[in-house]
Amino acid sequence: LYEMAELKTPIIATILGEGCSGGALALGVADRTLMLQYSYYSVISPEGCASILWKSAEKAAEAAEALNLTAHRLLSLKLIQEVIEEPLGGAHRDLDRMADRLKQCLIANLKNLQKLSLDELVKERQNFWMNG
Repeated sequence: LYEMAELKTPIIATILGEGCSGGALALGVADRTLMLQYSYYSVISPEGCASILWKSAEKAAEAAEALNLTAHRLLSLKLIQEVIEEPLGGAHRDLDRMADRLKQCLIANLKNLQKLSLDELVKERQNFWMNG
């Protein structure tokens, strides 16, 4: 992760469905983290958390609530920067529309990040990582 934090290029992570475990930790290094509206992002799955805490995956719903892993909740906690709204019924209901929304969000975020020098970009990334 340290090497990724030192990269002199913009990093935009996008969570399309599930962002869990070690992969979720790596995504946390990004300059911008975007999530689809119905995706989730956590260091552990609700089932895994429930299995550890309560010795039963049946408590997954309770674990999910405690993990605060939904896109809007993570946005309110300032752990991600943007929630990308999905078409009615979810992203899979209108792939072309979802792809266009995602493309527009990625372009806008990249343009904003390109306003920073590469040294500023790395410094901001590291400050976020160190100070939250």
